[in-house]
Amino acid sequence: MTAYAVGQLRNVQINDGIVDYLQGIDATLAPFEGRFIIHGGARETLEGNPTDDLIVIAFPSKGAAQAWYASPAYQALIPLRLQGAEGDVYLMEGVGAEHRATDILDAA
Repeated sequence: MTAYAVGQLRNVQINDGIVDYLQGIDATLAPFEGRFIIHGGARETLEGNPTDDLIVIAFPSKGAAQAWYASPAYQALIPLRLQGAEGDVYLMEGVGAEHRATDILDAA
């Protein structure tokens, strides 16, 4: 099942740390088949007042996402990201094409 690394970053400042982070992250994704699905960008707000930048990276499995995050190559980049941003980062498993909204009621 596809899994996603999700980052909700705020107070992003483009500085040397962020630039070095951005220049290094693609190489950390490749061994784990990670790819950007959403990477900031323009948004059309339909409800609320979002202030975070949203980043979503897809991986072929939760194990691949966990291995990427724990990898020495990515761990070395985290302090660079923290020099210019704060926020939340987490992993989530996706759902299959057959998933319906009411499926979560069975899991409760």
